[in-house]
Amino acid sequence: MVAFLGSVVSFVVALLVGGLAIYLSARFVVDVDDYGHAVVTAFLGAVGWALTSWVPLIGPLVALVVWVGVINWRYPGGWTKAAIIGVGAWLSALVILLLVNSVFGLGIRAFGIPGV
Repeated sequence: MVAFLGSVVSFVVALLVGGLAIYLSARFVVDVDDYGHAVVTAFLGAVGWALTSWVPLIGPLVALVVWVGVINWRYPGGWTKAAIIGVGAWLSALVILLLVNSVFGLGIRAFGIPGV
């Protein structure tokens, strides 16, 4: 039971970090101020990534397009701004995780942000 609870807490924290990264980037790029919206976007982006990244040879590229597509669907501004939000979210997640993991020594990841 403790292991299951630890997994749930780890998932929630990782999802909140992924949502924070998307929130920060979207706030800067398209001036949308809704953290809950960003958390849902992180979750949907992770689902899209999981459903497409397994495709041999082109899976990661398809998954990246799907992930940016989810951002494009959830935020205004078109594909270019969605890609900028994605890059900003990735960089934000790196900084957040560097700070959190080095200060608290947790080793968490960011759910909903590819490669982080």
